[in-house]
Amino acid sequence: QVQLVESGGGLVQPGGSLRLSCAASGSIFSIYDMAWYRQAPGKQRELVARITRGGDTNYLDSVKGRFTISRDNAKNTVYLQMNSLKPEDTAVYYCNADVLGRTSWRSNNYWGQGSQVTVSS
Repeated sequence: QVQLVESGGGLVQPGGSLRLSCAASGSIFSIYDMAWYRQAPGKQRELVARITRGGDTNYLDSVKGRFTISRDNAKNTVYLQMNSLKPEDTAVYYCNADVLGRTSWRSNNYWGQGSQVTVSS
């Protein structure tokens, strides 16, 4: 079994910064794409940023230039550095990963528990 554990959420003023982390643990052979999603109250979950194992990235248009996704393959961890935060970034942020387990022949998709990010003065 694989677990994704997030950390780093919280309350921040507009214009501030936060860094989210998500560490994968368990019976892991390899991790393919890792990503961050978010869901605001009354809205659908949306993809914020994705990173391949090789480091290729893509971002939601509204966060380009403000958010940076990165990963440490040796630590099975993905990060989301969020700068110049706006009230509209307020949401629960979820990490997501495609993981090939040590006893699996195909990858499975896993979710973190969610981290609340609130941007407010």
